[in-house]
Amino acid sequence: QVQLVESGGGLVQAGGSLRLSCAASGRTFSSYTMGWFRRRPGNEREFAAAISGNGARITYPDSLKGRFIITRDNAKNTVYLQMNSLKPEDTAVYYCAAKYSTSYDYTPAYYDYWGQGTQVTVSS
Repeated sequence: QVQLVESGGGLVQAGGSLRLSCAASGRTFSSYTMGWFRRRPGNEREFAAAISGNGARITYPDSLKGRFIITRDNAKNTVYLQMNSLKPEDTAVYYCAAKYSTSYDYTPAYYDYWGQGTQVTVSS
């Protein structure tokens, strides 16, 4: 069992930056691919970024590539999402997730564990 706790959300002006953190319990953190998803108001949960256990594979949707950066620190059992040049349409609840599978980074159903989410609000 893995427990995930997100932090770092909040209110930021358009053009600003935020860094989200996700702390994981357990001793096998490096075995998991970690992902970030978001749910914007009225929308389905959508993929934001993923990073493999050793950090060698990183994926982003084209829509966020260049603005969002995912990193991890396996010594601290933590994954981060650096969000830059934020836009009002980035307003969402952001979720951290973990999976054993190394495939289907974009698909929520393949993730085994989820955090409860952290709210990010970008004002115009």
